[in-house]
Amino acid sequence: MALMELKNVSTYYGNIQALKGISLSVEEGEIVTLIGANGAGKTTTLMSICGITPIRSGQVILDGVDISSISPHKIVSMGLSQVPEGRRIFPQLTVLENLDMGAFLRDNKSLIKADLEEVFELFPRLAERRNQAGGTLSGGEQQMLAISRALMARPRILLLDEPSLGLAPIIVHNIFQIIKRINEERKTTIFLVEQNANMALKIANKGYVLQNGAIKMADSSEHLLVNEEVRKAYLGL
Repeated sequence: MALMELKNVSTYYGNIQALKGISLSVEEGEIVTLIGANGAGKTTTLMSICGITPIRSGQVILDGVDISSISPHKIVSMGLSQVPEGRRIFPQLTVLENLDMGAFLRDNKSLIKADLEEVFELFPRLAERRNQAGGTLSGGEQQMLAISRALMARPRILLLDEPSLGLAPIIVHNIFQIIKRINEERKTTIFLVEQNANMALKIANKGYVLQNGAIKMADSSEHLLVNEEVRKAYLGL
């Protein structure tokens, strides 16, 4: 049984249909990526999963439970966390305070402390800046903080929305290596929405191609990387 599954999910903004009956699955332990052009519906897919944008029809299943009508904060408590597009950290709060916000649904202080140390091991830069306001960090550091804040909820599945957006190539490379480490070392399942299809497919197990709100293609990442249509449309080759 898949850890997360979307079954014929349709989402609307008013009378405009943004998602057109999409279905996909993410097995436990996988990195799965959803690629597509701007406006294809990638962020809407994540918002629909998290309950922020209500779906009109279909089901979102998390570990066998239909979460389609469950409130977003309860979904987090069930083991799903999202790193939103544009990072959306709390700029006036310190790095530590931002991380504390990620653990707001947890009450075991010793486990929270252990996770905090783990996060600082993943991102030593954040440890150095733990008392610095989030808004004064660089773009790459803010992305590290956004990922770390989501990890502080101790999710079983981590949703990432465009983690490479606006970052320098060397920072993008580092971020993707960290995503791979999170998957391998913390055993966290990853669902990655990303416009940088080349980087995403290189670390993912499988991928879905979203076009105009519908799944156009689904295959292993290995096959998608050599698919001529994908190479021309999304890899710039």
